[in-house]
Formats: sequence, structure tokens, C-alpha cells
Amino acid sequence: MSNEKNVAEQEETVDTVQSENADADVKVVEADDVIVEDRTEASDEYEQKIAELQAKLDEAENKLLRSQADFENYKRRSRLDLEAAQKYRAQSLVSEIIPALDNFERALQIEADNDQTKSLLQGINMVYNQLVQALKNEGVEAINAVGEQFDPHIHQAVMQVEDEKYESNTVVEELQKGYKLKDRVIRPAMVKVNQ
Repeated sequence: MSNEKNVAEQEETVDTVQSENADADVKVVEADDVIVEDRTEASDEYEQKIAELQAKLDEAENKLLRSQADFENYKRRSRLDLEAAQKYRAQSLVSEIIPALDNFERALQIEADNDQTKSLLQGINMVYNQLVQALKNEGVEAINAVGEQFDPHIHQAVMQVEDEKYESNTVVEELQKGYKLKDRVIRPAMVKVNQ
């Protein structure tokens, strides 16, 4: 009987252990589900953070590219401004000298009736030629007018005449010389135009 009792106790112990193991399996399974859920939530959070950081990185890269483009444009504009300043540096001086050239030209139109006047006109002519040469060295040139087609960019029409010798819209007479500094008009030529 004691054997039977021992066997019965052992069976009871095995049943208890199996029942405890079954409860433990359930607990392990439940713990695995919680871990899987925790991992899924953590994974979603990480992916969201990665997406946010990627968006910030993309925005920073765009800002950097725009800043670089703005800086390159600034350098180009500065270079062009400097080139223009060098090219037209004499513009204000030329604008002030042109009226003096007009006066020299008027003085040279005087008829010399004696030797003293002739020598004075010769000196004026020498100074005039030096001024014209200095202006040419800076890139100043007179605008051609008589016989040319009227161009409102370089000619200023103050009168219209009818002359059969010239075609329509042709400059007949120059009343005041015009000047250009390189490719910029300093003063347009004042002209008469044929109708």
C-alpha cells in the first residue's frame, strides 16, 4: 500500500508540476506578446523619429544649397558691379569735360584775321586735340550723325525738315555733338531729321 500511496503522491506531484508548467507557459506566452507589442511600439517610435530627423536633414540641406546659390549670385553680381565701375569710372569726368569741348569747337570756328589770332587759335587747337585724345584713351568717341538713320538711342531730334537730298528719317544736320563712353551714351547728338 505504501507503494501505491507513493505512486499516488507522485502522480499528484506530476499533475501539480504540469499544472504549474501550464500556467508558466501561459505566462511566458503572455510575456512574449507584451514584448512583441513593446518592440512594435518602439519600432514605430523609432521610425517616426527617423522620419522627423530625415525631414530636418532635408530642410537643412535645402537651406545650405540655397545659401550657396545666394552666395554665388552675390559674388557674380559683385564682380559685374566692379567691372562696370572700372569700365565707366570716367563717366562723371567725361560729362563735365564735354561742355568744354563744345566751347573749344566754337572758339576754333572764329575766322583769324591777323597773326596774333592765328597763333591763339593754333594753341587752342592743340589743347583741344589733347583733350580729345585723352578722352579717346578712356573710350570716349563722338557719335556719327549726319547722313545716318535716326536712332532715338543715340540721337535727339530737335527739328524736322524736308530735304530731297536725304531719305526719310535720315539725320540732315548735327546741331550739337553726341558722345559715347565705350557702349554707354553720355550725351545724345542733337540733330535735324528729314521727314
